[in-house]
Amino acid sequence: MPYILAIDSGTTSVRAIIYDENYTTIATAQREITQYYPALNFVEHDPIEIYNLQYAVCVEAIKKADIAAVEIKSIGITNQRETTVVWDKSTGKPIYNAIVWQDKRTVSYCDLFKKTEHRKFIESTTGLQIDSYFSAFKICWILDNIAGAREQAERGNLLFGTIDTWLLWKLSKGEVHATDASNASRTLLFDLASNDWCEPLLSLFNIPKSMLPTICNTHHHYATVQIDNVHIPVMAMVGDQQAALCGHQCYNSGEAKNTYGTGCFLLMNIGTEIKRSSHLLITTVAWRLDNVTAYALEGSVFNAGSALQWLRDDLQMIATYNDVETCCMAVEDTAGVIVVPAFAGLGAPHWNEQARGSITGLSRNAKRNHIVRATVESIAYQSYDVLMAMQKDAGVALKRLKVDGGVSASDFLMQFQADILQCTIERPSNRECTSLGVAMLANYKGVLRVDNKIESIEFVPKLNADLRNEMIQKWRNVIDQLV
Repeated sequence: MPYILAIDSGTTSVRAIIYDENYTTIATAQREITQYYPALNFVEHDPIEIYNLQYAVCVEAIKKADIAAVEIKSIGITNQRETTVVWDKSTGKPIYNAIVWQDKRTVSYCDLFKKTEHRKFIESTTGLQIDSYFSAFKICWILDNIAGAREQAERGNLLFGTIDTWLLWKLSKGEVHATDASNASRTLLFDLASNDWCEPLLSLFNIPKSMLPTICNTHHHYATVQIDNVHIPVMAMVGDQQAALCGHQCYNSGEAKNTYGTGCFLLMNIGTEIKRSSHLLITTVAWRLDNVTAYALEGSVFNAGSALQWLRDDLQMIATYNDVETCCMAVEDTAGVIVVPAFAGLGAPHWNEQARGSITGLSRNAKRNHIVRATVESIAYQSYDVLMAMQKDAGVALKRLKVDGGVSASDFLMQFQADILQCTIERPSNRECTSLGVAMLANYKGVLRVDNKIESIEFVPKLNADLRNEMIQKWRNVIDQLV
């Protein structure tokens, strides 16, 4: 049986997963990547480390699977989105660290553009909001702040890529500089209508087009690369959240998923027609197959798993993530405590980069368990805000939300999410939907369809409606003060 290698290059770790053609997981290898915080609101990665570790886990996964590399028929690459790498195409060396999607150093750039007459054009063309989240401002910062960078870029000596493009360029030994439409749509340089780079935006941001990769279909023969001394075709590239949407089999308009990872990323398939949000969500490419583009509405919550990491590493309220469930179940409620973990501002549907986190409602009755529970509940409340906006934009009432990601392992959170949303939460027994999705796209054969149903656990709403409404109103009162 031929196998598929899924390369999953995330924000905190890189992974390689071997699937067979029935999408059964054969082997997995994973390594954490170093997080760099060189200044306040700066978040960086070392692109060379990412590539070296990613290659290493590919070799390790093949070894664990006890197969020969020649048995792998295709590779799919999925990646943390928006994270920006700029490198010298002659030397192959990055001219600066990768600026991570969470990074906030370009807030001042965003504030300037928000005040100009260009704002409406930028947002309507790209489907995105003007926010430091997206790649264009990160490219601008590198060109403006690294000695000689702009001159080199104008000479055609520098290349830009999100992590998918960087990995492909390295794996192909510098022969292929390409991305797919889903990743391109996250740059703030992509025209949703034309499905190509937007020349007026490039001029507006003063970014040379020679820096940009070629945009391809999500399923495409990108390159034949060598792994473990064997040549294997790369047949798909896609942003990680779009990959998860595919992995959940959300192939039809109105189907939605939420990935609970470092942040929360909620995507709803809206079909092949562009629908721009009226509620501060973004419209993004889900995937482009056979030159037909499927779109999605998306809302991003910047802090989910990172809020639990804050509890563990900074406040030291928990020793391990397993303690979260114990703390939440040890108390009946939060004793009036509300936590808003806006460490990097508030994402959709508020888009306030200046907002900062808060803990309110503290009394002498509040103990460690109450603060932990309030932090976990905040993840569900933030997701609620996004889903309410999404339903208004899409004109549908969501009855079922599919979930994945490490934080979705919490039964307490999933039940609370069902209660707050008043809809069924469907958590697959195998939560590796991101790598599964890119494996499906790498193995695409003309139709997005999987014959076998995903086994799932369901969480149905149980909370009293009056209590639910009261809790939501208290959350909104706090949020209104921050935005």
